[in-house]
Amino acid sequence: MTTLDERHGEGAREGEEHRGDIALGQLGTRGPARVPQAMVPLDQPGTEYPRLMGSKAANLARAARAGLPVLPGFVIPHQASGDMIALRRAWDELSDDGTRPLVVRSSSPQEDTEESSLAGQFASVLDVRGWRNFLAAVQNVLDSAQRPDRSTAPMAVLVQPMLSAEVGGVMFGADPVAGRADRLLVSAVRGGPDSLVSGTRSGTSYWLSGRGRLLRTEPAQDAGTQAPLPAGTDSPLPTATDSPLTRAELFRLARLARRVRKVFGGPQDVEFGFDADGRLWLFQSRPITAMAARPTRGARLLGPGPVAETLPEQLAPLEEDLWVAPMARGLAAALDIGGTAPRRLLRSVPVVTTVGGRAAADLRLLGTVRPRHPWLALLNPAPGARRLGAAWRVGRLASSLPGLATDLVADVDRRLAEIPAPTTLSGTALATELRWTRRVLVSLHAQEALAGALLHEPPKSRTAAGTALAVLTEARARGVPDDSVATTDPVVLALTAPSLRGRGRLPDATIPRSTAPTDSARHSRAAAPAPAPAHAPTPAPAPAPAPATPTRPLITALPPREALRLRVRWVQELQVRLVREVALRLGIGTERIGLLRWSELAGVLNGDPLPGDLHARVPHPATPPLPDEFRLADGSVVAAERDTRRGNGVRGVSAGRAVGTVWDGTGPRPTDAVLVVRTLDPALAPLLPGLTGLVAQTGSPLSHLAVLAREFGLPAVVGAVDAVRRFPPGSRLTVDGTAGDVRLVDGTAGDVRQGGAP
Repeated sequence: MTTLDERHGEGAREGEEHRGDIALGQLGTRGPARVPQAMVPLDQPGTEYPRLMGSKAANLARAARAGLPVLPGFVIPHQASGDMIALRRAWDELSDDGTRPLVVRSSSPQEDTEESSLAGQFASVLDVRGWRNFLAAVQNVLDSAQRPDRSTAPMAVLVQPMLSAEVGGVMFGADPVAGRADRLLVSAVRGGPDSLVSGTRSGTSYWLSGRGRLLRTEPAQDAGTQAPLPAGTDSPLPTATDSPLTRAELFRLARLARRVRKVFGGPQDVEFGFDADGRLWLFQSRPITAMAARPTRGARLLGPGPVAETLPEQLAPLEEDLWVAPMARGLAAALDIGGTAPRRLLRSVPVVTTVGGRAAADLRLLGTVRPRHPWLALLNPAPGARRLGAAWRVGRLASSLPGLATDLVADVDRRLAEIPAPTTLSGTALATELRWTRRVLVSLHAQEALAGALLHEPPKSRTAAGTALAVLTEARARGVPDDSVATTDPVVLALTAPSLRGRGRLPDATIPRSTAPTDSARHSRAAAPAPAPAHAPTPAPAPAPAPATPTRPLITALPPREALRLRVRWVQELQVRLVREVALRLGIGTERIGLLRWSELAGVLNGDPLPGDLHARVPHPATPPLPDEFRLADGSVVAAERDTRRGNGVRGVSAGRAVGTVWDGTGPRPTDAVLVVRTLDPALAPLLPGLTGLVAQTGSPLSHLAVLAREFGLPAVVGAVDAVRRFPPGSRLTVDGTAGDVRLVDGTAGDVRQGGAP
């Protein structure tokens, strides 16, 4: 363990004894064992070493010696002598002969360190009056050294006067939830900070700049629905009945945070209190043990965007190579042709990528988000120059694109009709066909993107998904099983997503009979080549289609973009069937073959052996859907900053995203348990290891259990109103501790779909 003195270069040199032990030995009872004396005053030299005094007392002693406002007190060292006379004398003096109540607190060298805070894991006893009660409180603290794993932590006892604080709370010298070291996060309640750190009260939260300027404030969850103050507002803070802290007190806290940072060499987690005379006291200081990941400046803005329409599910590595890589190349080609992005950037930055197996696009390259500073575009001639240079090309392209799309659709249909059944193909032929599918997907995605950008489609124009819904409804009315519909009416594959593991379930949809296709249209579709599972958003029922003839099938009468999207699905289905045939010949399941990369699969088809580590590879762990907008920080998904002033009290207190099964802490624990509780009680700490997520009805980002959740890297959300009732055990939840979002997975019990809103 790294002790405080070692962190600041004050540890013993090699070959020397620890200086803290020497000082304590001199203070202790005389004898060869050098047992520490029964008590050591907090302001006496030697108490700033945590080996015998514990980290909590050592930190306070260090702060006191630096002139910070620390209450007086004494420490009963670990394994102290049993000199009850000295201990009684110290108690008499500090308690003013028993007339002043005391606080008896744990102080272990295993808590309040940079590695782990162990927040709230050991006992503290407040308002201790009388000698007998004092001795019982000391024994209570010593007994709390017994850990749940049956080990015993070294334990000292810190004793200080009980301060009846008018306002108390916790201050972080950084924002641990957002990962911002340039912000301060303060949470305060009326009275002492104990109700706040225990999680029973949420407190009013304040976000401050490093110099104490108020950036934002949120009232306590039980303080009504008053909207938070926006940054830069000229309105005063809420009245004294609404806000525990005044602006002047916030400036004093910011100054204290700067002084504490200077003393300890980094931002600290501080418990504080203002007494009846307005004096500010420091109750505790410890390192911030867990900071959320923060994206680097200029990190790409990503999101599922339009790519989620085609690839909504989590993908295996081979699926990424078969579907995401061609999509990225096709969209890059479309952006290059349109002149909307410099070619150098398109070559270095993929338009579409994957995060944990989920497809995400660069939203700024796709133009789906407005620039942060639109006026800068007026000063930069490059985008306009690119548009001017591409205007002539795009103008001609818009007029010729429908013909190009028709030619490409015809070429794809012809090739699909000519490909023999996969069972009749040799390994080399299978590789050849898979290479063709990857190449043609690039062209299909490029033309589909250009068609969406350049061609105007009437609002009520026919869509592949709308046509598929009409076909599906009629087939079900005729008693055709869903598994057989795709063979006779391949357009229905527009309603499912591609997957090597099996086609997605067709939706339960009914379409008015008047929208059913004509017999001639149905027969023409039956003659079309079998498609691939594509996904398109389910639109409203399509209008009744125009009669079709065998020479002009209904599916080829779709608008260019819809026809191209449908062929994307068909090509993907062909890839699925080819890969499954390869898996069958190799004698491995589709789940296992999905763990290959495309280059490895191509090598196997050319005679190479399977990778030796294939048996040890595992699929991507299940993750919730990606946020609408996010950035990456060391591979972690960080939702883009947005207005968090929801007004419903829901907030994230520990960054991260997870999906799991609700557990109430009793009975068998699911393997992916999301613990849903009423409050962030520190007694729940032994349950945290192995959890997937944490949701509470009340709590604060500065409570002890929230601190522990961040140490464990556990996504946690508080303020989810009535969560215990609304999220029953066994239901499936997605938890986003960065955005402060809780959502029930579709199809499970409950009556809420997002963000704690009833």
